[in-house]
Order: sequence, then C-alpha cells, then structure tokens
Amino acid sequence: MRFHHNLVQATVDALHNIFNDGKYADQAIQKILKRDTRWGSRDRGFIAETTYDIVRYKRLYAEIANVHEPFKPVDLWRMTAVWIVLKGHAVPAWEEYYNTPERRIKGRFDELSKNRVFRESLPDWMDELALKELGGIWEKEASALNKQADVVLRANSLRTTPAELKEKLQSEEIAVSQQDRFPEALILKERANVFMTQAFKDGLFEVQDAGSQTIAPFLQVEPGMRVMDACAGAGGKALHLAALMENKGQIIATDIYKSKLNELKRRARRAGAHNIETRLIDSTKVIKKLAGKMDRLLIDAPCSGLGVLRRNPDAKWKLQPEFIDEIRATQQDILQRYSTVVKPDGMMVYATCSILASENENQVQEFLKSEAGATFELVEEQSLLAHRDGFDGFYMALMKKK
Repeated sequence: MRFHHNLVQATVDALHNIFNDGKYADQAIQKILKRDTRWGSRDRGFIAETTYDIVRYKRLYAEIANVHEPFKPVDLWRMTAVWIVLKGHAVPAWEEYYNTPERRIKGRFDELSKNRVFRESLPDWMDELALKELGGIWEKEASALNKQADVVLRANSLRTTPAELKEKLQSEEIAVSQQDRFPEALILKERANVFMTQAFKDGLFEVQDAGSQTIAPFLQVEPGMRVMDACAGAGGKALHLAALMENKGQIIATDIYKSKLNELKRRARRAGAHNIETRLIDSTKVIKKLAGKMDRLLIDAPCSGLGVLRRNPDAKWKLQPEFIDEIRATQQDILQRYSTVVKPDGMMVYATCSILASENENQVQEFLKSEAGATFELVEEQSLLAHRDGFDGFYMALMKKK
C-alpha cells in the first residue's frame, strides 16, 4: 500500500482534535475532510477509517508507542507508525518515521495482546464493569464492538419498498444485501456516501442500524393511534413509527433540545411523515397535559451508549464511571415521569443502546416495583448484542398498563 504524506498528516491532525481537544470523532473528521476539495472518495475514506481505527485502539497503540496524553505531534506520528506496522504495510521513508522499531512494535503487540484491556483497548473501569454485568460473554462482545459497523439503511415505507429501493440504489451503483430478520434493512456491501444519492434526496430511506430498526415495531403501533416518542432527538425512531402507522394518527415527539427537534422536522418533510408533532420539554406542564392520553409511549432513554461503540469508538475515552451512575438516575426518573401519559390498556417500550443490565433489566424491575410502575406489567423484553446479532447492541422492554 502506498501512503501519502498529506493524508497521514490529516489523520494526525484529526487525532489531535479528538484526543487533545476533546472533539467528537465524527465532527473532527468531517472538519478535516473539508480541508482539501481535491481529495477523492478513496483519500477521504483513508483519513476517516485510519482515524477511527487508531481511536478504537488508542490504549494499545499508545502503550506500544510508549507515549502518553496529552499527545504531542511526534507521539501521534508514532501511533500512526504502529498502525502501519500492525496492518502489515511497509513504513514510508519519511522523516517522521525515521528509525521506526518494527520488530519491537510486533513484539510488544504480541505481549500486550494477552491482556484484554490492551487487546481490545479498554479503560480499566469499563472492562471491570462490563465483566461484572455481562460475565463470560463480555470477551466476545468487547471484540465485536471494535469491528467497523456496517452502513445500514431503512427503507421508508411511506415512499417505497425495500425491493424498489434496492433497485434504485443499484442504478446509482450502490450494492446492498438484505437479512430476513430485519425486513426493512438494506446493508451496504461497500461504504459509500449515500447522502449524495437521489434516493436519499427523495426521502426513500434513512440511515439507521438494523438493531435500532427493531425498536419501533416492538411498540406494536397501529394506524390512528396517539403515540408519544419521549426522547425523540433527531427523530430516527419517530420517522419509523410514522411509517408503521401509515401517516395516520398522531405522534408527539418530545425532547429537551430544540435543535434536535428542528432537525426532526426537516427529516420528516423529506420522508413525507405528516403525523409528527414536536414539543419541546421546557417545563413539567408538557407531560402533565398528556396524562393518561397516549395509546403508546416510546422511551428511547439516554444511556452510556456501550452498545454502539462500533459507531462511536471515542466514547470509550470520553465516558467516566460517574456518568454511568448519573445516567441510571436519569433513566429511572424518565420512566417514573413519562409513564403517566399511558392510557389504561396502553403500552410503552423502554429502550437503550446499552448492553449493561444496570441500565436495562434492572431499571425495568425497579420501575415495576415502584408506585408509578405498579399499574404496569412486563410483556416482553429483548436484547441485541454485536457478537451474536452482528449489529449494534440494544435493549428493549414492552410493558402494558393494566
């Protein structure tokens, strides 16, 4: 493989922004990619994928390179050298790579790979917590969460079918595959910028992981219902609910961030979803006004995000154990407050993109034992794991109000 100095320099700059300046990886990479309009898709792909790879394995590569945070430019160049050697490529004869100890790099890798926290590149606290909560399956899950995530599309049934969308994408030279378990999902065979396609501009699909696509159907919505999406964000699941309800009935999408709800409105227009109404949670009155009025409630709760580390590998280094404690309290508070909007005989789904029982099953059990949860019963719960199901990790619990 032939390396280009300007592309590796761009990777080093992106790593500096992520590790030293605390920028989110996707935002840092997007900013770097705007630097040179002459870069083609292969160049842009190299920068993005190399940066993500080094972010994933930061602890391992830094240990092999014998460098410590905050990283100086020379440290980041050393980490790229480690990446090149471990990928089996020849190190370019550049000044930054002068005297790169290739044999020592391979030897250190063999030595460190015997220890999971280095092999899978994990903070000690995260490894200990996940091992405690997941037991023996953590070994496989930790490895799976370091694999690059597929790009998955959800065919928008308000405008097309999966078969029609597959045909349209093929006409734009984008090949996809399908899985019976995820009927609306189309999985890209090769990474591509799908946002430039005419199919995207026409609102024929949304980018949404296959695991995430199981949550809206789990709520068992029907056309004509009144449904609340309590933590709607930019609206991926609200759009899915609108499609499942055939644009009939009402979806009230709420969030505490106005900017996210504005993004939801923009996406809804493109998707042709007309039955979504957004409401900003700026006081307790919003929930009180809806008490006992909803046929269905979706709580896609804020969480640690440990199930989606394949997409957000920098979260490993940004998350702190104190945040996990705080988010558990927030999750239970949301369950307690929002569950009041469900009608008798109505149902709600509590979902997270976490794989920890303390954010999932334990939260549901705590809720059901509380005064607010006493009128609910657990109907069904389901977990998705990266190593078993091949997509992001999710948890969902369906509860019915007696």
